[in-house]
Amino acid sequence: MLAGKRILLIIGGGIAAYKTLELIRLVQKAGGMVTPVLTRAGAEFVTPLSVGALAKSKVHAALFDLTAEAEMGHIELSRSADLLVVAPATADLLAKMAGGRAEDLASTLLLATDKRVLVAPAMNVRMWQHPATQRNLATLRGDGVLVVGPDEGEMACGEYGPGRMAEPAVILEAIAAALGGGPLAGRHVIVTSGPTHEPIDPVRYIANRSSGAQGTALAAALRDLGARVTFVTGPASVPPPGGVGVVRVETAREMAAAVAAALPADAAVMAAAVADWRVANASGQKLKKDGSGKAPALEFAENPDILATVSKGPQRPRLVVGFAAETTDVVAHATAKRARKGCDWIVANDVSPGTGIMGGAENAVTLISEAGAEEWLRMGKDEVARKLAARIAEALR
Repeated sequence: MLAGKRILLIIGGGIAAYKTLELIRLVQKAGGMVTPVLTRAGAEFVTPLSVGALAKSKVHAALFDLTAEAEMGHIELSRSADLLVVAPATADLLAKMAGGRAEDLASTLLLATDKRVLVAPAMNVRMWQHPATQRNLATLRGDGVLVVGPDEGEMACGEYGPGRMAEPAVILEAIAAALGGGPLAGRHVIVTSGPTHEPIDPVRYIANRSSGAQGTALAAALRDLGARVTFVTGPASVPPPGGVGVVRVETAREMAAAVAAALPADAAVMAAAVADWRVANASGQKLKKDGSGKAPALEFAENPDILATVSKGPQRPRLVVGFAAETTDVVAHATAKRARKGCDWIVANDVSPGTGIMGGAENAVTLISEAGAEEWLRMGKDEVARKLAARIAEALR
């Protein structure tokens, strides 16, 4: 499964470090080679002797190693591996990575690499749930860092909740997916995201409250499963993820053209909140008050229906997923929309002002398909994205 693959394993300082000994064994059994890097804190939990004996390799620990650094060892280590794995990835290591710090060998390697990075977080439940950790994780996901776990369970400290490092066998599967491209390897997926801005004049425009967070999370989740993602985004308030092909647009017509240009594709996920209407008589100059007290008369024209066009077009992807942001009768409206547009699935949600979903960090969706309506519990938009991406991978399999 990992024949000939080289894994640079960075072992952080947490009680879960003992699991990395089993991980080394599993990687080797799968045909891979492990070069271990032991942080100062990691050495408090596992010894260089045990790690080196199992890895059958020198254990690297010091940034200022005169022999290694004479040959720019930190550069060579970070570039010669096929994948960097951080396990356990402590809150401190995640913070260093997110901040781009390079103050020891581990953080320097992570900053100097041009290879993919997989982290297996492990920490106390309170540390995991802290906004700072979640911000750091969101930054890392946006940079293209892969994440496996953490699991939920009893902690060494006696508390219960999310924060346990994923089991070595699960980390091995994530390593194999990262190196082999994952279940969506070789697949092309188009993702639309964000709002569109329909100009009234060169200064003003009509828009909606979409932040683009859900579409961005979906693009990252599909990328992490190995897909080649074309990310067509309107002027969102969140940055696009790394590792995807980004096409920036402003208007619905520009988005329709960008989607058409990106076809063919295996799947299309239309998460953008596209404006239904545009101003037909948009002014080329800023509209000014004329002292009459009368507002300018705006004429509206219907924008292209991107979802219906893709669903019914000659280059229809195998799977087409639409989104429905509703404020009343969510399931009924979304079910009717699926039939009307001709798509396979509709991801529906209630965006009433009291929900805090549009522009917020969480989502509560109902997946509408030929099989009916499946309600998902409210969860973070990243979690929704990973769950939907897994479903897409299963459908394309």
